[in-house]
Amino acid sequence: MEFDLIARHFTRATPGAVLGVGDDCALLAPSPGMQLAVTSDMLLEGRHFAPQDSPAGLGHKSLAVNLSDLAAMGATPRWATLAIALPAADEAWLAAFARGFFRMADMHGIELVGGDTTRGPLTISITAIGEVPPGQALRRDGARIGDDVWVSGVIGSAAVALAYRQGRLFMEQIDAARVLPALYLPTPRVELGIALRGIASSAIDISDGLLGDLGHILERSRVGATLEFAALPTLPVVQDYLHEAVTRECVLAGGDDYELCFTAPADRRDAVLAAAEQAGIAVTRIGRITAGPGLAVTGPDGLPIAFDKTGYDHFPA
Repeated sequence: MEFDLIARHFTRATPGAVLGVGDDCALLAPSPGMQLAVTSDMLLEGRHFAPQDSPAGLGHKSLAVNLSDLAAMGATPRWATLAIALPAADEAWLAAFARGFFRMADMHGIELVGGDTTRGPLTISITAIGEVPPGQALRRDGARIGDDVWVSGVIGSAAVALAYRQGRLFMEQIDAARVLPALYLPTPRVELGIALRGIASSAIDISDGLLGDLGHILERSRVGATLEFAALPTLPVVQDYLHEAVTRECVLAGGDDYELCFTAPADRRDAVLAAAEQAGIAVTRIGRITAGPGLAVTGPDGLPIAFDKTGYDHFPA
C-alpha cells in the first residue's frame, strides 16, 4: 500500500537528479562549483494547521515555507524530500495535497527525489535543497552598524488572519477575505533572495515574527537596531485595524509572513531597489542597524513603543 501511494501521487521524472524516487537514497549531483543549501521544516496538525484546512493549500504551504528558507540564503531551489505521517490512506486528500505541492514545485523548478510515508498523526516534514555560489550565501551574521533594515512585501497579514480565525480579532468578512490568503498560500521570495546576492549584508525569512526573526540577525551579528513603526509595510485593510492592540502585535511579532527581512549598506540603496525590481517585489526600508545592544521600535513621535512579545514561541511555558 505504501509504495502504491508513493507511485500514484509522488513519483515523477527527475531529470535534474542522478536517481530520484524509488531507491533507498536519491543520488544528486550539484552543479559544478556550487555549494548546497539544505533546510528542513515540519508542519503538525493542531499546531501549525487545522484539520479542516485544504489539503491542496497544505501541499502549497509545506513546500513554500522551506523555499522561503532557501530564499533567505539566496539559494536557487533544486530538490526536495517529503516525509508524511497520515492517520489513514485517504486517496482524495493525498491527490489534492500532491496537486498543491507540485504546483509550487513546478513554479520553482523543484524535483521531489525521495521521502517516507507512515501511519500516525498528520505530520508533514520536508527537506529542501538548493544551490548557491561559494561565498555568496546570505547569512545572519553580516549586519553592520549603519546598515539599512529592509523587508519585502507586506507583513502582519497572516498573523491577522490567524487572530481572526481564532476569534481574537473581530473583522468584517470582506476584510478577512483580504488577509486569509497570506495565511494559507504564502509566497516564498526566491527571486528576491537570489537578486540580493552580493548586495544584502544579512537576511532571514520572517516565519516567527518580525521582531523575533530580526533579533536572530542582531544576535548573530552582535549589533542592535532601531525600527520605525510607521514605516512597516502593511495592507490597507490591516491598517484599518491598527487601533486594536492585537493587530499591532500581529505586525510586530506575528508569524507566517514568509517575507524577507534583510540588511544592506546605506550606500547600496539603489542596488537594493534594482534587485527588488528585477525580482518583481516591493521592498521597504524600515530602520537601521545600531551599535546595540537590543532592538527598539519608535512611533511617529519618535518615542519608543513598548512590546511584550517578539515572535512565535514553539515551546511556550
